Amino acid sequence: MKRAALIALALILMLGFGALGVWQVERRAWKLDLIARVEARIHAPPVPIADARGDEYRRVTATGTLLHDKTTRVQALTERGAGFWLLTPLRTAQGIVLVNRGFVPAGWRAPRERAHDVTVTGLLRISEPHGGFLRANAPVADRWYSRDVAAIAAARRLGPIAPVFVDADASPNSAAYPIGGLTVVRFNNNHLVYALTWFGLAGLSGFAAFLLAKARPR
Repeated sequence: MKRAALIALALILMLGFGALGVWQVERRAWKLDLIARVEARIHAPPVPIADARGDEYRRVTATGTLLHDKTTRVQALTERGAGFWLLTPLRTAQGIVLVNRGFVPAGWRAPRERAHDVTVTGLLRISEPHGGFLRANAPVADRWYSRDVAAIAAARRLGPIAPVFVDADASPNSAAYPIGGLTVVRFNNNHLVYALTWFGLAGLSGFAAFLLAKARPR
């Protein structure tokens, strides 16, 4: 009776591990499709932001007036070192959209800039609510760890705003800063390794069940 229970347990584990392996195979297919879609968006010609339909990493353009007096600095760690993202509202004909103009180092002082019409090209990004890892945004203290569009809009009294922002590209800049085009597009894809692990455990469980079934009772 005890051996029958062990065989049943081994078979249950085999089925469970096998199901997890199948799930990882499905996840891998989904991830590969996501990567292909994002790659296509990144390298496609830019479209007006109003036509982007909220597709993250879609290349977009937006024309309007930068509201420099409502710029927000969000802490950043980039290939250029530690510093800040410079998020400035852009007033367009369709409304206001936040633009991540790029990276500036700590201690950088913004020059006086007059309001003027600009056209921004970059990647459409989705809002990053609540804050960074273990660090919540503190709007009252003007400390920002993530690009939380709704919270920034409320703190700067921008009114209704879409839950997206634009990561500006590396178009030539008359000043040294901000530096655009530093968006990191990387998707972890370890699903094949996970799938092989689960299938291996399923095989071991099945082999254990076989040995138990073949063993002679004492």
